[in-house]
Amino acid sequence: MSAQRTSTMTAVWLVLQRDLRLATRRPAQLIQPLAFFAVVTLLFPLGYTPELSKLRAVAPGVLWVGALLASMLALESLFREDAGDGTLEQFVVSGQPLVALMGAKTAAHWLLTGLPLTLMAPVLAIALGVSVAAMPGILLSLAIGTVSLSLLGAVGAGLTLGVRRGGVLLALLTLPLAVPVLIFGAKATELAIAGESLTGPLYLLGALAVLGVTLAPIAAAAAVRIGLE
Repeated sequence: MSAQRTSTMTAVWLVLQRDLRLATRRPAQLIQPLAFFAVVTLLFPLGYTPELSKLRAVAPGVLWVGALLASMLALESLFREDAGDGTLEQFVVSGQPLVALMGAKTAAHWLLTGLPLTLMAPVLAIALGVSVAAMPGILLSLAIGTVSLSLLGAVGAGLTLGVRRGGVLLALLTLPLAVPVLIFGAKATELAIAGESLTGPLYLLGALAVLGVTLAPIAAAAAVRIGLE
């Protein structure tokens, strides 16, 4: 049993390393979500108002909607390229738990998309008039929330694996499921900006993340098996 557990952990680590290594060879895919997040956030004042007091009031919604849409840009290719070159079939017949391998690919997506978006958010928040004191709360809420977004996205990417050009369907499946994350994340950001305690929304975001870590890899693995049939 111990040897099997070690073998599974090694396989998970190798999949994670592989995805990170492949991503560094395609820097455009790494930059695209970040550029989209920055453009959406920085262009918003031009269409709304340049007054920092008003921008500060809408900053939570702008940041979270931008992060949600930006994270979805990299979802369509999460499994599709591996399905095209036969990698997913090798995962299925490898003898390793497909759930663990899907979890590794989801973790790679968060490291390549969710984490950079989280680290960029404070810079964009300052452009919306948010004080530096609110940055720890913004970072923490986005770090937890983007984990849930990556997990939900992995399920949606698995369900649309067999659909040609399934980007629109992926959005239709993922966006409704991400609404609770969006609501609690925006509320936590709002409280952080106001200087109030954000413990309640953070607990709810954490509960969603734990639920996602528990169930999403299982659902993604089942969806991938169906998509490969």
